[in-house]
Amino acid sequence: YFGKYDDGGDLVEAAFLVQGLLVARQYFNRNTKDERELLDTITALWQSVEWDWYRKEPTSDFLYWHWSPNHAWHISHPLVGWNETMIVYLLAIASPTHGVPASLYHTGWAGQSELAVRYRQGWGRTTHGDHYTNGNTYFGIKLDVGVGTGGDLFFTHFSFMGFDPRGKKDRYTNYFNNNRNLALINRAYCIANPNKRLGFSENCWGLSAGINSGGGKPNPREENGTINCMASLASFPYTPQESMAALKHFYHEHGNKLWGIYGFRDGFNLTENWFEDVNMALNQAPIVVMIENYRSGLIWRLFMSNAEIKPMLAAIGFDDDN
Repeated sequence: YFGKYDDGGDLVEAAFLVQGLLVARQYFNRNTKDERELLDTITALWQSVEWDWYRKEPTSDFLYWHWSPNHAWHISHPLVGWNETMIVYLLAIASPTHGVPASLYHTGWAGQSELAVRYRQGWGRTTHGDHYTNGNTYFGIKLDVGVGTGGDLFFTHFSFMGFDPRGKKDRYTNYFNNNRNLALINRAYCIANPNKRLGFSENCWGLSAGINSGGGKPNPREENGTINCMASLASFPYTPQESMAALKHFYHEHGNKLWGIYGFRDGFNLTENWFEDVNMALNQAPIVVMIENYRSGLIWRLFMSNAEIKPMLAAIGFDDDN
């Protein structure tokens, strides 16, 4: 939520919805009246999203997050990577009805313009990764893409619940490998524990945005001692052994305070001696979906089987990388 001017269209949340709808379109594929009707409804919704409108201007190099019928482009928040919004560009380029040029992936999401560089520097308060690519090593782990040490772990989840990053790369990185490294850096920070937070360890890790986390950038300047359960658990495809160790730790050591009818609660802070007593749906979804992607690859397989996806990857310039 971006405040009182955020009362209209939200392209990022729409993209998350469409990502899920396209998975459902491939799953419910039986030749029955109900499933044909569902398929037609999903296709109509997918084709109705006006991705191109969110360029703000026909010649813009960026997509923008919001538009309001009351405030127009007042928020004017450009979508600049690295963060959770990669799926927006992928779907906008893939759209059969309101598509945008594939070049926007490189000028917007991975843009090198002064606006894009300023955006990253302002958000991350560092020059590391301010040109989208990073190339620095943190805790002995190289990060190809990401601002600073990579930022919140949810960046590696939301755009990748449907989009399968395995076995492919663009001109910047292989995103499966990059996401794995980002998660390992996040864990390594918790092990190093420069702020001496209670509980941080090799099995108790995961910094990301949550109800009371204040964000999860693995940086002494940012984290407040809160472990976000989703951060490590939704990273199962990237760090299966490390994520399983975290899951067992959360359940066996803190299960009486962390585990409930809807699974693990949002987070906890042993330094401040509190456990969150609610579940946040926004953080529950990646846990369920990404564990299934680790277990069977089902959601990835369904999303990638949509006919619009392969041409989009080719247009952007993704290559095989096995």
